[in-house]
Amino acid sequence: MTHAGAVVAAVAGVVAFFLYSSIHRIEEGHLGVYYRGGALLISPSSPGYHIMIPFITSFRSVQTTLQTDEVKNVPCGTSGGVMIYFDRIEVVNMLAPSAVYDIVKNYTADYDKALIFNKIHHELNQFCSVHTLQEVYIELFDQIDENLKLALQKDLNVMAPGLTVQAVRVTKPKIPEAIRRNFELMEGEKTKLLISAQRQKVVEKEAETERKRAIIEAEKFAQVASIQFQQKVMEKETEKKISEIEDFAFLARQKVKADAEFYTAQKAALANKMKLTKEYLELIKYQAIAANSKVYFGSDIPDMFVDTSAFQHNAGMRTNQASSEGLF
Repeated sequence: MTHAGAVVAAVAGVVAFFLYSSIHRIEEGHLGVYYRGGALLISPSSPGYHIMIPFITSFRSVQTTLQTDEVKNVPCGTSGGVMIYFDRIEVVNMLAPSAVYDIVKNYTADYDKALIFNKIHHELNQFCSVHTLQEVYIELFDQIDENLKLALQKDLNVMAPGLTVQAVRVTKPKIPEAIRRNFELMEGEKTKLLISAQRQKVVEKEAETERKRAIIEAEKFAQVASIQFQQKVMEKETEKKISEIEDFAFLARQKVKADAEFYTAQKAALANKMKLTKEYLELIKYQAIAANSKVYFGSDIPDMFVDTSAFQHNAGMRTNQASSEGLF
């Protein structure tokens, strides 16, 4: 019985070991690829628990979500012969699930070493070899990440379709200390120059602003003066028109008045002409003689005249006598 119990326990232990070795888990965002006898199996497994034959089948978990690969301490020689080092280069990439089998088959589950790490070294050295330290460290540094991204993606489209590079981030390279100090001094001088240039631009801008302000003020005064001049001209023109209208009205009134007087005189003359008949003149003559207090006759008719000087000397005393006297 003791021997049988030991056998059962041993068998149970072996079964438990085999079950433990055969059950495995694939995390979310990954696919499992399997090797049996060193050969890659066609069908990857999805996330979750799976069973495989222990010691015969092995698996690798391949990430299919966005991941960041870091390439550290990348040496780079410039065209001038200066060796610099990029401390860290980050490559953000993502593998499409449909491309997992082909890429793992061609480049193994550690595909990023061949397709990304080695490619970064190659492309970065290609870039540095045709540029000076000044260009790599300062002038073209902001273009390195984009150039690496484009170069990587161009090769991946041919070598590993389904693997896409989302972004590349490059840290500032390390350069020899003596050169770094020279660059710092140069940057300091450049900063001073930029500050001086900016100060000059500010002064020029202020002067330009002041000049424009003076021009605007002068234009404003000129416009105001022009408006005032036009206003005075319009006032004078209005006064002139009013005067012309008044003169025209006055002339019209005078013409009407003259025409009326002329018409009246003309009618009066016509009336007198019609009225001054021989008989009427005789009547007027006798009325005039009758109105005088004294009448004197000369030696003939043409010398007749009427004397009324007596009225000038003593009109009040001889009024009654003059009314009753008459000499012929």
